Amino acid sequence: MGSDEFILGEFSRTLDDRFRLSIPTQITDLLAPKGDDLILVKERPGCLSLWNGPQWQGKLDAGVNLVHAKIAAGKLENRIADVQLLGRLLSTRQRNVTLAGKGRLLIPEGFREFLGVEAGGEVLIVGAAVCVEIWKPESWLQNLEEKMPEFRSLLDQLSG
Repeated sequence: MGSDEFILGEFSRTLDDRFRLSIPTQITDLLAPKGDDLILVKERPGCLSLWNGPQWQGKLDAGVNLVHAKIAAGKLENRIADVQLLGRLLSTRQRNVTLAGKGRLLIPEGFREFLGVEAGGEVLIVGAAVCVEIWKPESWLQNLEEKMPEFRSLLDQLSG
């Protein structure tokens, strides 16, 4: 990501009849300052995340390269099922996306079901410091209820 600023904010949006939504420009300016490619990721049920493409790909490649090195060194021989699981998840977890005019993002098929919001439904766009998250409102509320009590402790840990 080209900016040192955190991506913050919470915005309510509606999916149109073709599963498109408009991402606020103040967020896209931070996420893809040079018009970089974006990657949409299945994060958790009811939540997708949108990342700066080069940043995401660099982190993913580093992790995959470590797994390849461990396989080559024979360190994962007894964990073939885990390697297969990783491969299946990698196969379906992410997709390159582009923003159309007015910052519109098309939620691809397969990601729509994971998000769990129908055409015409509401979503919340939430800045998550290093990426943008797209939430089904009920899932966002549940996440907030679980995580908000940890806020002070988390801030103290990260800033201490």
